[in-house]
Amino acid sequence: MKAGGFYARSWSHYLGSTPSELPTARPTISLATHALRDELVLTGLLFRRPVSDPHAFEEFNREIVEAVEFYAEQGWLDKPQGFFPAPTPPNDVNVRSFTRRNRTHERLTFESGYQPHPGEPGAGRYASYTANQRGYGLMLRHPENPDQPGPRPWLICVHGTEMGRAELDLAVFRARHLHQDFGLNVVLPVLPMHGPRSRGLPKGAVFPGENIMDDVHGTAQSVWDVRRVIAWIRSQQPDARIGLNSISLGGYIAALVASLDDDLTCAILGVPPSNLVELLGRHSGLPKDDPRWKTLELAAPLGRMISPLSMEPKVPPKGRFIYAGVADRIVHPRQQVIQLWEHWGRPDVGWYHGGHTGFFQARPVQRYVDAAVVQSGLVDSGPASRQK
Repeated sequence: MKAGGFYARSWSHYLGSTPSELPTARPTISLATHALRDELVLTGLLFRRPVSDPHAFEEFNREIVEAVEFYAEQGWLDKPQGFFPAPTPPNDVNVRSFTRRNRTHERLTFESGYQPHPGEPGAGRYASYTANQRGYGLMLRHPENPDQPGPRPWLICVHGTEMGRAELDLAVFRARHLHQDFGLNVVLPVLPMHGPRSRGLPKGAVFPGENIMDDVHGTAQSVWDVRRVIAWIRSQQPDARIGLNSISLGGYIAALVASLDDDLTCAILGVPPSNLVELLGRHSGLPKDDPRWKTLELAAPLGRMISPLSMEPKVPPKGRFIYAGVADRIVHPRQQVIQLWEHWGRPDVGWYHGGHTGFFQARPVQRYVDAAVVQSGLVDSGPASRQK
């Protein structure tokens, strides 16, 4: 099993390897267990998202070739900022309160308003995913206090693949802790093709998935929707401090948003991919001589266009934070995370002794996120000093 190979390689690296920016953790059974758990998650994802036969990829390839030509004509392969237009604030936001087990949160819905650019390949198919037309999110807000100078800061938490469900997202992000102990208003938007936005999708339609153009549109709409939430907050509280907190796929989206949106106080990227197409290739399960590798080769320019590595971050250096697991088998730390860390100017990075799926149980990660919201200036102090 791959986890066993990882364990063996870890010992070799630990006992005598060249220095690396990736810290060397002493191999343990616990570390191998983290790697095994990641492999099991990958197996489950591949079972739920099997690779289509080569004939389906012929249509994928046609769209990709057309898309590369289309984006090249627009100049977006070299300057992708134009691919990501800035949204206006939504004017139809509906907020309702929900109580479960004596705990209350708000749920917001709004018109996404995202539309592919005219003439984009795959736009008609993506537009047929009608559940994506509404944006959804969870929210924990404090009541306005007239005695408090200025608005409370906001933290937008962007979830990972297979998330977008209320109880799961609130727990994984420790949203109530951040809301109550740090005084933050917390918003957790649901990404396209996740949670309630996955209803009625055709079989095999997932984000991220093997259909590269769906991934391109899914990335564009994810960035659009998160920025639309930011625009909504700013329309009500122009002076509010706003930060991003993110996990996995959400880290990838947050890195893009932080490269497009001005005046963000911080961006905390948890186990973030830096190139979605490369990541899909790594986990495709295809043998090296499979003709479907051609799809990924053709899509390489698209992967670079929608990568945060293609743009400079706008969030200030003191507000940049990245954490990742040394045993991550899903988002490879050296191939994905370190690329982004280097591109972001080598900001504060937190390495934890575990795999991709172990972050939510890792105390170092919890302490890291708590420290980041203070060190960035999003909040003025931590829980202990706030209680004095």
